[in-house]
Amino acid sequence: MDTRLDLNDNELGAKIGKRFANVSTAIMESTLPKSTQKLVELRASQINGCGFCVDAHAKELAAAGEPALRINLVAAWRESTVFTKAEQAALALAEEGSRLADAHLGVSDETWSQVRKHYDDDQIAALVYLVAVINAANRLLVITHTKGGSYEPGTFAKTAS
Repeated sequence: MDTRLDLNDNELGAKIGKRFANVSTAIMESTLPKSTQKLVELRASQINGCGFCVDAHAKELAAAGEPALRINLVAAWRESTVFTKAEQAALALAEEGSRLADAHLGVSDETWSQVRKHYDDDQIAALVYLVAVINAANRLLVITHTKGGSYEPGTFAKTAS
């Protein structure tokens, strides 16, 4: 299936996209660890079936020096030993925040408690916005059938600045 619409090639789409990117830039500039940000983005993108975003976030993690083992195990983080307790809390929040329609209770009190245990208020704010923004980005790219495979690491940082 071909891409339906390149939002960046559309004048209004590009205008809205720039504002959307500004939110992501603020999150990237937060004290939430960069590796945690990318792990969360990758996990949400896997759940949502966004090929472009899975491609982009896996490549960004690799370019930042993240071991292939950790990148490959994001989809099975609960059954692995390579993530810290803080990363596990963030990944649980990403999953529960991405599966709102499936998880009838939304984000559980247990997950929220673990997030509170490992992150300060600013980091939690960044994490909550990150889950919302990556889910929105996934939906935009799934709706438009934007395919994975062509992303070059660093592309988002260049376009967001």
